[in-house]
Amino acid sequence: MEPHEILQRQDQYVLPTYSPELLLVKGSGCNVWDSAGKKYLDFSTGISVCSLGHCHPVVTEAIQRQAAKLVHVSNLFVNENQPQLAATIAKKSFGGRVFFANSGAEANEGMIKFARKWGSDKGRHDIICMTNSFHGRTLTALAATGQSNYREGFGPDATGFKHVEFNDLDAVSAAVTETTAAVLMEPIQGEGGIVPASPEFVSGVRELCDRNGILLLFDEVQCGMGRTGRYFAYQHFGVEPDAMALAKALGNGFPLGAFEVQRKWEGVLTTSTHASTFGGTPLACAAGLAVFQAIDDEDLLINCQEMGEHLRGALIGLVGKYGKLKEVRGHGLMLGVEATAPVAPVLKEAADSGLLVLSAGKNVLRLLPPLTIRPEHIDEAIKILDSALEAWDRASVESVPA
Repeated sequence: MEPHEILQRQDQYVLPTYSPELLLVKGSGCNVWDSAGKKYLDFSTGISVCSLGHCHPVVTEAIQRQAAKLVHVSNLFVNENQPQLAATIAKKSFGGRVFFANSGAEANEGMIKFARKWGSDKGRHDIICMTNSFHGRTLTALAATGQSNYREGFGPDATGFKHVEFNDLDAVSAAVTETTAAVLMEPIQGEGGIVPASPEFVSGVRELCDRNGILLLFDEVQCGMGRTGRYFAYQHFGVEPDAMALAKALGNGFPLGAFEVQRKWEGVLTTSTHASTFGGTPLACAAGLAVFQAIDDEDLLINCQEMGEHLRGALIGLVGKYGKLKEVRGHGLMLGVEATAPVAPVLKEAADSGLLVLSAGKNVLRLLPPLTIRPEHIDEAIKILDSALEAWDRASVESVPA
């Protein structure tokens, strides 16, 4: 089918909840190609999904091999890969028990259900969440999300969620009552602007939860799976959550989500209290196992740390060059550059020149390159970004009346 026919069918038959302009048809490593054969350096990775790059050979081979063997059985039966992936997640984190889903929103929904079930016999059902957080597009995940614009038109909101200022321990403390079940937060806010939690805040919230006998829940959907230079972002802070949600890079593009609970809470969700038809299929878990294998075999956590420093340094140089850029934030290869104005023109200019980057909110450039990235890729991206920022600056000056 010709590209114009595909785009026509997109307009005619797909609900217009997105407004894509590029038709991408192929990917390899840190590059993708559009229908006209134009090559792009991809620093968006499907919004932190293809963290090993596109069509990583280890993941591709695992999916192909498993697809020829067994694609799906329900969770009424055991499949070979699900227990192995659960054990791998546990060994790389805090040794808990894992439930598999298909997306980040599902993982967060399941984790919220876990917290509500834990508190059901204690009269505890409220969840304290953070302003500017993002936890997914389902109704309950939206209610937990601390950005009201995502909820417009979908009310009434699900009840039982309070929102307090991120990185404000006093605000969290003041929100705790006898009906509080848990505190839910992202160790690094993604959609909220690439804003890391402060070490003092994370340790303070952990101590507050322990003191009040409530749960601490981490949403690691975007910041987990090596994105920050550790397997999980909480590992930067010297604390452990009672539960955490995962997705995005867990399958490197194959839909796969999960939440893990501390082993001491393994009796909270029992038979028939939670379920998923497609969660943890043999095919999805084969992809997940291959992701862990590739990260370990290729030392990608170390590469993420080293390339993250290289990218951060280059971005700091751009902040020093352009007055509309304020600061660089984040860890590893999850970096944001805050600007004083909407960055949409920069994204468009960069894409026209062969670089795909994202925004996080209106005023933050978000860079999420593959963990496999090399210095020459970063240097190429910075060159394109520099040119895009220069054009942005020039357009701003030209638009000022004489």
